[in-house]
Amino acid sequence: MTVSTDKRWDEVAKVLVNYSTHTSEGDRVLIIMREPETFPLVRAVSARCIANGAYPQVLFYSIYLERDLMKLGTNAQAEWIPELWQQAMEWADVCVDLRGARNLYEYNDITPERVSAHRKAEGKISALRTQKTRWTLTRVPNEALAQQAGRSLDEMMEFYFDAVLQDWETEGERLSSMQKQLAGTQEVRILSTDTDLRFSTQGRTYIIDDGRVNVPGGELFTSPLEDSVEGHIHFTNPGVFAGVLMEDIYLKFRGGVVVEATARTNESFLHQLLDMDPGARRIGEFAVGTNRKLTFFCNDILYDEKIFGTIHIALGRSYTECGGENESALHWDIVKDLRADGAMYIDGKKLLEQGSWLQY
Repeated sequence: MTVSTDKRWDEVAKVLVNYSTHTSEGDRVLIIMREPETFPLVRAVSARCIANGAYPQVLFYSIYLERDLMKLGTNAQAEWIPELWQQAMEWADVCVDLRGARNLYEYNDITPERVSAHRKAEGKISALRTQKTRWTLTRVPNEALAQQAGRSLDEMMEFYFDAVLQDWETEGERLSSMQKQLAGTQEVRILSTDTDLRFSTQGRTYIIDDGRVNVPGGELFTSPLEDSVEGHIHFTNPGVFAGVLMEDIYLKFRGGVVVEATARTNESFLHQLLDMDPGARRIGEFAVGTNRKLTFFCNDILYDEKIFGTIHIALGRSYTECGGENESALHWDIVKDLRADGAMYIDGKKLLEQGSWLQY
């Protein structure tokens, strides 16, 4: 394998190690290497950890290995929560998750029930990571990601570096100003074609993602009051979970719970996700995208949810640090684009319309 000599990987590593996780002397660092193409960044992150006096350890995983487990294994194997991953999260002070990409259709010939069961097990590991470590993650572009974004690989790499290598301290100040406008909000309302969704965030905390948790960062997020969600929402961009695209998702809420759900593609998988556990039908997160460097959809949530002029909700597990109380193995973000059509109202005041932050 040829190791990239692009010095920008070292700069990305500085963001992840020095800024996002504040990794320092004596820290035990779990580096998750997902797909071979992430190795240049794995190496840069490991070197930066060593320079800081930390103790890095790398675990490798791939969508191909996941596919083999679900395709060839028993139900018990697909639902297995690996003890090694649990122990790794208990061991680590810091977790840096470096994710590659693969063909979105790798799971096409695997039953929705099997994929859902496997993701439920993975959700428990993800919850441990959140509870036990200072963590960050990033999606490293490759040919597969460039293709699903409809871009060349060179374009995709420049897009990534441009979005990640920002002055995050300055961005944090900008987001802090936006956060103040959202603080204390009682009712949020999203209006667009075939969309009228309302919920309360009264008493909940809006948190800034200024490149510390997801890289590239760029969102303001909270957890709505669990029983407050009413109305309906239609997503013009596909929802993606476990590599499965669900197009034209429509959700209807009553008393905080999804009571109706349709999709033009993979609707049965959508229903499998909603039936994962009782908390999967509730909204665990509401967020506003704020990254002005992200301008087009990639069909990858780690980028799409940060696009300035969008909002997103996550079904399932909420954030306790925001005051959320919903528990679920699921945490699935779905993005609603308001740049061409739609607006967000805060306590009756229009704050976001067609990609413009009106009061900022």
